[in-house]
Amino acid sequence: MDAQNPKELWEHVLTQVELSISPANFNTWFKNSFIVKIEDGIVYIGVPSQFFKDWYVKKFHTLLLKIVREVSYEFRNIEYTIAKDEHRKPPKEIKNTRGAIELPIEEFYINKSDNLNPRYTFDTFVIGSFNTLAYSAAQAVLSRPGITYNPLFIYGDTGRGKTHLIQAIGNQFKKQFPGRKAFYLTSEKFVIDYTDSVQAGTANRFKDKYRQYDLLIMDDIQFLSKKEKTQEELFHLFNALHDTNKQILFSSDRPPSSIPDIADRLKSRLASGMAIDIGEPDPESRMAIVRRKAALHGVILSDEVIEYVATTLPGSIRELEGMVNSLVCHAQVRGMAPDIAEVRQSLRSFTRPQKTISVKNVVGKVAEFYGIDEESIYEKTRRREVVRPRQIIMYLLREDFNISYPTIGTKLGGRDHTTVIHSCEKIKREVVVDSELSKEIQDIRSLLV
Repeated sequence: MDAQNPKELWEHVLTQVELSISPANFNTWFKNSFIVKIEDGIVYIGVPSQFFKDWYVKKFHTLLLKIVREVSYEFRNIEYTIAKDEHRKPPKEIKNTRGAIELPIEEFYINKSDNLNPRYTFDTFVIGSFNTLAYSAAQAVLSRPGITYNPLFIYGDTGRGKTHLIQAIGNQFKKQFPGRKAFYLTSEKFVIDYTDSVQAGTANRFKDKYRQYDLLIMDDIQFLSKKEKTQEELFHLFNALHDTNKQILFSSDRPPSSIPDIADRLKSRLASGMAIDIGEPDPESRMAIVRRKAALHGVILSDEVIEYVATTLPGSIRELEGMVNSLVCHAQVRGMAPDIAEVRQSLRSFTRPQKTISVKNVVGKVAEFYGIDEESIYEKTRRREVVRPRQIIMYLLREDFNISYPTIGTKLGGRDHTTVIHSCEKIKREVVVDSELSKEIQDIRSLLV
């Protein structure tokens, strides 16, 4: 990668950001932004409006600055300017320092007509024992869309490749059936669209828009929890599409039966086709993912490095890809693949401490850190000064000690595991963009020894 080339640097930034925030946030905030120029150590990022500029400064500046500084310490700061990229026509191919051909930059931008990301294809989808059933179901859907497994419901923990799989179905569907329409969106976007249509008095236009698609893909369906009016609209949309053999795909972090506060009749529809779990990738699959992801960038890693990377950080595929991207960046800057010593040093920030500690100890340390009564953590209170530390405790127990969601809920006053999942995901998202929260968590970790 040429760090001084705005388009190549922005490609790298997008790849890293997408691993750090939710698909909904990524699609909302990053598909219309770009690097305007790099001058005197300042990276100038063009954003479409003042609102975007303010939001970048408030929510994404720390993350973006960290990413560009990992590429080169020559980048002193980032500034934001309101601009539109009217010349987004990159050369037909870009070569990295190893001479491998990479995709044109244009290929990395979301297709505005269907919201599908061209990078998510079956060619880049690594198949292993953990996702074979989901992959087979995807192929069955493409062989007889609207008939076999309708709806197809893919679920599993965050970072398991659900979004990649359902978008790969969408991209393949477009190739196989060029005359038919596919559309991808998150449930959050569906809620926003529906609410806006009601307020604007354009509900019929909203209904017509979503009924025109031959393939509708809705990601993160669990966020429809408690959205009663939107659930009702989705119920009617589901019936309209299903009755005319239009294919429907859903993804979630849990099975239909475990999504709280969803109307029974909608929950029944979600589970009426095929619901398939994507489990945790086994070691062989993780090594295959590392090898494939690096090779896609023209970087060939040694077997020793691949095994080390695949086994160092048990966790999501998204985290694994983050590690591989770090190595690829290293290889492209240096012009050679890193050896095992360099990899150990490079990936130190990705590794989690392997500790054995009691839940009570964690609760005690966090309560002490925030100056609250330890017993309040276990109570059914919603006071902010207690809720926040409790969420951080849940996050640490899950992230650092790999304790199951149900166990965490039981230990912290008998809370439902879905509450624990929500808390962990909330802190995981915020710690990326909130430097103060990140510092607090690092300080707490230093106490847990």
